[in-house]
Amino acid sequence: MSTITTPRAASGVRPDGAIDPRGPQLAAALTAVVLVAVLLLPAPYGVALLAVQAVLFAIGAVRGVQATPHAWLFRTLVRPRLGPPVEWEAPEPPRFAQAVGLAFALVGLVALLSGATVVGQVAVGFALLAALLNAAFAFCLGCEVYLLVRRFIATV
Repeated sequence: MSTITTPRAASGVRPDGAIDPRGPQLAAALTAVVLVAVLLLPAPYGVALLAVQAVLFAIGAVRGVQATPHAWLFRTLVRPRLGPPVEWEAPEPPRFAQAVGLAFALVGLVALLSGATVVGQVAVGFALLAALLNAAFAFCLGCEVYLLVRRFIATV
């Protein structure tokens, strides 16, 4: 992850845009719960839930993770009960991770709607794996891919 160590901000977002990395980690945990439900629920309900998750990914990808309903929950209910973060994170890597999640959700949604159930479940499974890695181990797979792409572009 791309981290920055400097003074805290009460909102979880600093004036320079850096975010508290525990917010996206909470969002990943909630996303994992939703994606498990998508895999377990019968077709119309699971597909509808995946569509909702795709909208949440889209908000995070377009407006940034700090603009999602998950971020509001973190700022309102969780962050006031925590101490200050040890490190801050640049917002671009989590935003890219949301775009990757959106891509997998859209592939899953199109596949499930067109009857390609196995393809849809595999796409949802990949998104679930990435969400679980972030939720359980604070390892943001999409963030790491973002950093690798940036390094690759810098060397070209």
